[in-house]
Amino acid sequence: MRNGAFICDSLEDARRLWRKLSYEISLHNKMYYQHDAPLISDAEYDELFRRLQELERLFPELQTPDSPTQKVGAPPLEKFAKVKHSVPMLSLNNAFDEEDVREWRDRVRKFLNLGEQEIIRLWLEVKIDGLSFSARFEHGKLVYALTRGDGEFGEVITDNIKTVEHFPAQLKGENWPEVLEVRGEIYMSHIQFKSINDALPEEDRFANTRNAAAGSLRQLDANITASRKLNYFVYGWGEISEPLGETQSDSIRRLQKLGFAILPPEYLHLSLTDGIGRIFDYYKGVSALRAKLEFDIDGLVYKVDNLDYQKKLGFVGRAPRWALAHKFPAEQAITALEGIDIQVGRTGALTPVARLKPITVGGVVVSNATLHNEDEIARKDIRIGDVVTVQRAGDVIPQIVSVDVSKRQGNSVAYIFPDHCPVCGSIAVRDEDEAVRRCTGGLSCEAQLVERLRHFVSRGALDIEGLGEKQIIGFWQDGLINNPADIFRLRNNYEAIANREGWGKKSADNLMAAIEKSRGVAFAKLIFALGIRHVGDITAKLLAKHYGSFSAWFAAMKQLPDAGEALATLDNIDGIGPKVAASITQFFAEIHNVETLEKLAQELQIVDFEATTLDSPVSGKTVVFTGSLAKLTRDAAKAGAERLGAKVASSVSAKTDFVIAGADAGSKLKKATALGIKILSEDEWIEMIG
Repeated sequence: MRNGAFICDSLEDARRLWRKLSYEISLHNKMYYQHDAPLISDAEYDELFRRLQELERLFPELQTPDSPTQKVGAPPLEKFAKVKHSVPMLSLNNAFDEEDVREWRDRVRKFLNLGEQEIIRLWLEVKIDGLSFSARFEHGKLVYALTRGDGEFGEVITDNIKTVEHFPAQLKGENWPEVLEVRGEIYMSHIQFKSINDALPEEDRFANTRNAAAGSLRQLDANITASRKLNYFVYGWGEISEPLGETQSDSIRRLQKLGFAILPPEYLHLSLTDGIGRIFDYYKGVSALRAKLEFDIDGLVYKVDNLDYQKKLGFVGRAPRWALAHKFPAEQAITALEGIDIQVGRTGALTPVARLKPITVGGVVVSNATLHNEDEIARKDIRIGDVVTVQRAGDVIPQIVSVDVSKRQGNSVAYIFPDHCPVCGSIAVRDEDEAVRRCTGGLSCEAQLVERLRHFVSRGALDIEGLGEKQIIGFWQDGLINNPADIFRLRNNYEAIANREGWGKKSADNLMAAIEKSRGVAFAKLIFALGIRHVGDITAKLLAKHYGSFSAWFAAMKQLPDAGEALATLDNIDGIGPKVAASITQFFAEIHNVETLEKLAQELQIVDFEATTLDSPVSGKTVVFTGSLAKLTRDAAKAGAERLGAKVASSVSAKTDFVIAGADAGSKLKKATALGIKILSEDEWIEMIG
């Protein structure tokens, strides 16, 4: 069958296309809902989804309960406890033009069997681009709050939502429903978004306010959420023990009286279906204002106001018949690409940025746009001098959508992504399974220096109290620290530090004492402190255990770039593998890193690794912790196991001896069961180790 964008000569062709679209959409759902890191714009996602819907309309036999068109969001992540929504938290069908809205209006009228003279009042509200939530109150008190999740199960975010500005833990007044589940949207203002992004390294910055709000709310540490200063609006409800009103509008106003924030009056509107022209006028008016709002919106939502009508209309698939989201088109403009700059982030990531001829997009002057990575440049064949289409589809960071090849000059050449760091000249490498290229300069790269020093002095590394990021930045800006070894020479600048604003003699004395205390450092902690990519604390301990002393390890590592035997030895260490070995080799291939370590060795007393001699029931065993532990923190559990001679692994394999499973254990527990590995509860583990 041939129809529009589909060329399917057989059901099998259609099935192959269905599988491709389903896989892509499921992947994008996972990245958007679980990881708050979308790979494509909302407009591109909507186009994929529309294609799948149209394909299933043409070939109904393809639609299954597992189709993305029948699901909402993505399953909750294992790191969060999950709770089933008492009323499924579904999504909305989308309209992309006026014809879609008219068809929806006609379907509603037909379903309700209304005559031409009968009217339907609609409740109109802007669609906030944030993270949806559901919060359950019983007898006026907050019981728990959940994310949307997959619509059936949500992630528990109760502690986090309590930190959202003006969100009530206790309802106002006295006449509350016995049970009330409110539903709404958590969002981040543009001002707060800019403040947070300015404080983050380039490669860690959020692409838009939606990602920032979602990433801030879905934190295991509620203190981080509190620091992000999130806001919210409620737009509806789930389970309720009694009606809030007879209409959507009455019910929303009742929620406001109970203490909830609702959208300001200028973003709410009541209209009539027989005056649909006024709906479109309002839509255009809000669309024109969106660039001036303090938060991001991506469309309007139309809801049948009468709750009896809503009940009759019910739901179809994953969405209510009585509501529709009318999306705004992406904000685009055409301009010239004048150059491509490479920015080096604080963790060494090389990020390409398009330098544009300034152009206004959605009321904002744009002179730069993200190019994401070298694959994105190659896929779109973006070249310097091209005429490009720039888009701000709700995103604060603009992106290049396409290139007008017809206007390309004849002498245009493909862009070659640099393989050396533009800041320090070190080799920039790319792992096979990653899209990002990274500088291997490490401790010697000025772009990474602050982040590397921050890690070097952090807890788990040298743990120098009183030397946080703020102090490191200040010392670096004043030329007091240019490499880790300089930290141990700060005593030579004692007077300058004591006289700094906000310091004084006591603060300077405390810092010097903390630095002196850290000079005696365990071999494994020093390896971890270097911040070599893929070398975490567990890998650092494996290396320390194998080589025994810093001098033996350092001598072997300096041979890595030239001696195959040294690399083979490293690669054969149990738990290391080729990926980690390659990363360590790249680190020591840079002479600057070797020189930095030589300077450090002169300042430190590095304590050789001491293998445990404890005769414990877990000595020599490989253990994996999964799920939420109640009596031990994860760090304490790992440290305790290692003190008893066990090897703590991050994944389950045939070599695993024990899996300690806490609450909400997921895939690791399933794999352990399938492999027949002994599974222990937290209490059984504590009893075993005494």
